Amino acid sequence: MSGLLAPADWAAIGLTLRLAMATTVLLLLVALPLAWWLAGSASRWRAPVAALVTLPLVLPPTVLGFYLLVLMGPDGPLGRLTQSLGWGLLSFTFTGLLIGSVVYSLPFAVQPLRDAFEAAGKRPLEVAQTLGATPLQAFVSVVLPLARPGLLTAAVLTFAHTIGEFGVVLMIGGSIPGRTQVVSTQIYGHVEGMDYAAAHTLAVMLLVFSFAVLLALSLLGRRRMRVLP
Repeated sequence: MSGLLAPADWAAIGLTLRLAMATTVLLLLVALPLAWWLAGSASRWRAPVAALVTLPLVLPPTVLGFYLLVLMGPDGPLGRLTQSLGWGLLSFTFTGLLIGSVVYSLPFAVQPLRDAFEAAGKRPLEVAQTLGATPLQAFVSVVLPLARPGLLTAAVLTFAHTIGEFGVVLMIGGSIPGRTQVVSTQIYGHVEGMDYAAAHTLAVMLLVFSFAVLLALSLLGRRRMRVLP
């Protein structure tokens, strides 16, 4: 087989992009309130929750994927729930991949937003509330614009991290063509089949994409430093 992409490769790319976009949207919805709470809460649960959120950074992906697989399995609490609702098992499905990706990429969304909220502080929110804004209005109109760089960083990092996932998606979804076969598992399959040319083509695409993401984040950081007083 030549180094050109086969239909199965394009299908894996399409599924990967779909997974990355869905993960990014869901994670931003989850990470926004969570990061805001972590940035300003004085609760005794703040440190344990922060550690739990950061855990995927240090936990081997296969370990995380294994326990998620058990959780979604026929004897796991989530598996029993989905079966009782008539949804079947989520393991080896796109939905299962999405759950795994959300859990695995959680710190990449929460940490930039938490840093942005901590940098903004509570003063702008308090000022907006004294002018008659509700807490929600103040958060949307004042805090979110101030945290826009963190929001952008969180979205880009989450998307890029999902593109490169391997261990978690392999444990939860395997590599079923058209259903759970993403780019990383497709590369692994090519290597197992000794098709190094096809593996090289996909690997170079991921390498260029990853470099472009890191370069864009670096340039964004330099631009933010220039506009700061």
